[in-house]
Amino acid sequence: MNTAKADALTAREHLAVRGWIAPRNESFRHLPPPPARAWLGDGAQANPASCDASPLAGAGWTLHPVGDTLQCSVAARWLDASDPQQRAELFGGLVQPGDSDAAPFAWAHRALCRQGLRLRVGAMPEEGSGKTVWLHLHHQPRSTVEAPLLVVDVPDGVRCVLIETHDREPAQCQRSVTQNLHVHLHLGQGAMLQHLRITAPAAGDQVAHLVHARLGQGAHYAQALVASGSQYHLQRTVLDLQGTRASARTGAVLFAHAVVLEQQVHTAHNAARTESAVETLVLASGQAHAVVNAHTRIAPGADDATVRQRLNGIPLAGEPRLVLRPHLEILHDKVQAAHGATWGALPEDALFYARQRGLDETSARALIIEGMATALLERCFDDPETLATLMADGLLARTIAQQLEAHHG
Repeated sequence: MNTAKADALTAREHLAVRGWIAPRNESFRHLPPPPARAWLGDGAQANPASCDASPLAGAGWTLHPVGDTLQCSVAARWLDASDPQQRAELFGGLVQPGDSDAAPFAWAHRALCRQGLRLRVGAMPEEGSGKTVWLHLHHQPRSTVEAPLLVVDVPDGVRCVLIETHDREPAQCQRSVTQNLHVHLHLGQGAMLQHLRITAPAAGDQVAHLVHARLGQGAHYAQALVASGSQYHLQRTVLDLQGTRASARTGAVLFAHAVVLEQQVHTAHNAARTESAVETLVLASGQAHAVVNAHTRIAPGADDATVRQRLNGIPLAGEPRLVLRPHLEILHDKVQAAHGATWGALPEDALFYARQRGLDETSARALIIEGMATALLERCFDDPETLATLMADGLLARTIAQQLEAHHG
């Protein structure tokens, strides 16, 4: 039998035997995901051409320059998961889905995945070490039910900024999309990856993005996420700090207007002197339902680990439901850890001073929210030069402005 087909069938069999995400699953009890058949395409109308991306888009991904910044020397492979050899290369080195709380998403992905992209990032040889190189990856859906895959390897000592964007042109795809995306990031010793992710699905889409980052000794990973809600939208990041002195930060600005949106950040400190920080700002209105789950585990032997979690929710209008859940699992007594969650309206004093500048209430609220979002992203990247380049490109500012307009539209 074709080994690629056999692998997909095995994944389906695993789901049939072990079942989908259980109602009592602690990670998903506030926002249970749609059933397995939705992610496998069972019962969906077979018309994949209705959401085809450009023929030049490969596995749905396109590479773009970022202004005048230094470009990467990139080994890129667009791979066909239905071909046994290409499938083996595509999934090579990735851990098996296993039986974790979100494992059913991984098994469904193995069952449906048809195409993927593998990137190996390296600095331009003539630039030498210490330079930061840039990538912009844009993804356009290729099917109404899909399971894209992205694997990025950042070798020892390489510094990279990756911009990853997800939206779609109505002219290319007018139907609702179900997307189960998996991203695997491997950072070598001393590598650094600053990762800006922007995803704005259509209101009727069902989206699950699962990012897995594995960090070697002294590696640093920073993820800034700007996302809006949909019929179902899950953003889950798993951070595995394997090497000593590895560090990871996530900063998210989430917009939910009469839709569903959940962020999960699971961090594992598996080595000494590791650091992690999670900060999220949720802006919700209407009948939105938004959930943030932050879970950090400090393993035995992870001496001098440092952990911080900070979750904030602001209801802008209507009667949104916000659930903020910071959680620490500390299995070692030599750590520094702090967590907290706050939920409340915009500060009245800030609104007062903004109105004193002659702004109407809507403009004043937008100015304050934009400032809060920008400050959060600054703390995430902790690199003024990187953020200045991203702001100069205009993409980040436009995205925030569009989401604020949608809330007040």
